[in-house]
Amino acid sequence: MSQRITVAVAGASGRMGREVVKMVLEDPELKLAAAIARSAGPVDAGSLVGKPDTGVIVTADLEAALDAAKPDVLVDFTSPQFAVPHTEAAIRRGVRPVIGTTGFTPEQIAELDKQCRAGGIGGLIAPNFSIGAILMMKFAAMAAKYLPHVEIIEYHGDQKLDAPSGTSIKTAEWISEARREFRQGNPNEEEILEGARGGYYNGFRIHSVRLPGVFAQQEVVFGGHGQTLKIRHDSYERAGYMPGVNTAIKKVMETTGLVYGFEHFLD
Repeated sequence: MSQRITVAVAGASGRMGREVVKMVLEDPELKLAAAIARSAGPVDAGSLVGKPDTGVIVTADLEAALDAAKPDVLVDFTSPQFAVPHTEAAIRRGVRPVIGTTGFTPEQIAELDKQCRAGGIGGLIAPNFSIGAILMMKFAAMAAKYLPHVEIIEYHGDQKLDAPSGTSIKTAEWISEARREFRQGNPNEEEILEGARGGYYNGFRIHSVRLPGVFAQQEVVFGGHGQTLKIRHDSYERAGYMPGVNTAIKKVMETTGLVYGFEHFLD
């Protein structure tokens, strides 16, 4: 693409938002057009990442920022409370949303897809932008065909608001496509403490761990006769997601309709 892609970043002062701002500023094919944050104040967006004098001032009003900057893409790593209205506001203006916030319902995704198609633009909602995490999910789906007894354990910091994580739900969806539904475990098992067996999904369980000091990890455990298989992915820092976000910004320019899952943007 000969012309630089202009990008607005919602949640620009957050931990993921700052990484996105930094990544956009460092890529000559991208241009930071707007930065939105509710608490950062009217400061230069570059000052959030040690690169001042970008000329882009952080604003709290997303719709005003989109109207003024008219970006090609909105990248949003805010919260479920704001992500849906932000996505709708972007689509109304012909701005392609790239959303890393989890918590969208299937009905919301379907409706946003309709809106994107009506506007002739593309969009992406991705529970995880890590290429390693996508491979973990893909390998888990492959294994479920042969080892259908499975449980998922996901670990995040104690400030993560949703449980289970979007990545674990996406993993469960992939597993369910490869594994016929049946209820695992002893039919007479009894939970002495409610929730001890985790969340129930199509016959198997998802366990969410929330602790300080943890970043993002997921383990998919398969059991068979005389053997177990564990497929695990660990993320250690937010910069590890940026190659995926960068790819998504560029691929969404060539897409029509809302895509759910970053794996669809991988060749």
